Amino acid sequence: MTQQDNTTTPPKRALGTQGLQVGAIGLGTMGMTMAYGAGDESGGIAAIRRAHELGVTLFDTAELYGMGTGSNEQLLGRAVEGIRDEVVLATKFGFDMGTPPGPDGFALNSRPDNIRQVADNSLRHLGTDHVDVLYQHRVDPEVPIEDVAGTVGELIAAGKVRYFGLSEAGPDIIRRAHAVHPVSVLQTEYSVFERAVEPDVLPVVRELGIGFVPYSPLGRGFLTGSVKPAAEYPADDMRSWDERWQPGNYEENLTAIRELTAVAGTKGITVTQLALAWLLAQGDDIVPIPGTRSPERVAENTAAAHIALTPQDLARIREILPRGSAGSRYPESVMPTW
Repeated sequence: MTQQDNTTTPPKRALGTQGLQVGAIGLGTMGMTMAYGAGDESGGIAAIRRAHELGVTLFDTAELYGMGTGSNEQLLGRAVEGIRDEVVLATKFGFDMGTPPGPDGFALNSRPDNIRQVADNSLRHLGTDHVDVLYQHRVDPEVPIEDVAGTVGELIAAGKVRYFGLSEAGPDIIRRAHAVHPVSVLQTEYSVFERAVEPDVLPVVRELGIGFVPYSPLGRGFLTGSVKPAAEYPADDMRSWDERWQPGNYEENLTAIRELTAVAGTKGITVTQLALAWLLAQGDDIVPIPGTRSPERVAENTAAAHIALTPQDLARIREILPRGSAGSRYPESVMPTW
């Protein structure tokens, strides 16, 4: 018998203690313009609008996702035109988009003047007078986090931003930022495939009353069950270099997916829904943001908010993937360090 409710609208969850509330499943927009092959604006807009129809309220973008052109934020802005007051828009600063990227991508830049400039650009690209959540995309070791938190606090006081977020920050950075201005939400990769946040990061955000937004909650697509080896992806698709798709790791992870699919089958759900339901079961302060360009996938993902996993289900999933996937989530040269 399936544990899936017929209701489609995801229940609301609180992120942080400053008043931010969103649907239990959000939508990430990165893949609509980068990282997964050629962009798809029409598909992206259709997916965003379908998500809104299904009760999704949190939509995630970033300056980086448009490679400095604003294209990703502009796509999201066009998609929510006319429904702006019904959604929560989250974007990010933290890279130096004014200089060409090096071999490891764009350099970091969280200087206060850049934060202010990026915030103004984001408002213009999104076509709005405020950003609901402004994240530091990556910690910049050259800029004290106190200066970052203070600058975002000034933007909040000016009405340009409502809530302060961090991404891929460790316990010390989180505590120091929160002491200057309350952090409402932390965004970091988390899934049944990637669980590095569990020992140290999740306890700190819960101690401080900070919500948690997992990105790549479906293992960059591996947890959809629709995968192929790294060599079969084009060079502009990050799965072509992701270690989890490389020979050896790929086969081991594929075996795990087959076992998870069997668990999902006993409940009458998909492996994608199982993975999202697992995340939601880790705490009511968690709101994953799966990315997709497909309205059909949006409906599948959103329905996961109504799936109840039993203690036996959760134990079996941990048994299949006791430590997460085979293969690191980033190359060592760009791996976030806490």
